[in-house]
Amino acid sequence: MKRRVLITRENLPGSGADRLSGVAEVVAWPGNGKPGPADLAPLASGVSGVLALGNDPVDGALMDAAGPSLRVISLASMGYDNADRAAAAERGIVVTHTPGVLAETTADLTFALILAARRRIGGAEASLASGSWGLFRMHDYLGLDIHGATLGLIGYGQIGRAVARRAHGFGMRVLHHDPHAPDDALSASVNLATLLAESDIVSLHVPLTAETRHLISARELAAMKPTATLVSTSRGGVVDEEALLHAVREGRLHSAGLDVFEREPMGTELSPLVAEPHVVTLPHIGSATEATRAAMVDLAADNILDVLAGRPARTPLPGTPAVQSIPAGSTGVHA
Repeated sequence: MKRRVLITRENLPGSGADRLSGVAEVVAWPGNGKPGPADLAPLASGVSGVLALGNDPVDGALMDAAGPSLRVISLASMGYDNADRAAAAERGIVVTHTPGVLAETTADLTFALILAARRRIGGAEASLASGSWGLFRMHDYLGLDIHGATLGLIGYGQIGRAVARRAHGFGMRVLHHDPHAPDDALSASVNLATLLAESDIVSLHVPLTAETRHLISARELAAMKPTATLVSTSRGGVVDEEALLHAVREGRLHSAGLDVFEREPMGTELSPLVAEPHVVTLPHIGSATEATRAAMVDLAADNILDVLAGRPARTPLPGTPAVQSIPAGSTGVHA
């Protein structure tokens, strides 16, 4: 019988879905909103692989709905907090993500947020669009310089290094805090307290884990300069949004630029941060270029194709196996 693969959304960019359909029956969730595990479970029975977007949850119940045939969960994202890795490990299921194809694009977006937040670009644009620009005055639309500033990177992986390269073009001093990354030609490794105290811009590039949830809370915000800017293109849960809102409103932080939020997507129930004049907000578009989104789906499909063909996955999650540890259909958790 032909294998089955579940894709959590229809009409994905790239050639990945077509290539999967060449070796398997592909079933895609047909809804327009964000599917939950209960939406996907009726489609999952007997599938060998699941290709999921970065914020579509894949939990143990969905894995069990698929049954012992499930061999690989492939996330079309760099982050992986939407997949229950412990449940997958218990069931011997390979879990993959898509590093390497989105770092440069996300670094571009990070710098766009830095520029927009520091230079008050959103407020200036709104003033122009509303017809309020009636006189040139020296004190209007004043922001803070990016060139010559100190940039602190929390997390110094592929995206962090790409941001550091861009920062050098602006003549910035670059610091980073990452226990796995020593000094290099681009950036100096420092402890978190030093980074927060000395940085004019703090940019977050860590995955969302139990250790990084609310890594930036009231205490860390209080340790930053009142003229500093916080930028996040990682995951929303890394920042305590209530603490950030208070810091900006009370003038204890100059500005923030956020592409990610604790609750995504928002719909009409907007976070109060969206309306803050000193906060630039975007709807999780860090990787949103035509080429990069296609490359993410293509790599996600390649991971499924490799595992189903008995080859190691190309980009398994850090610390997880690249091949299935419990053969499909064997005794074990699913017996």
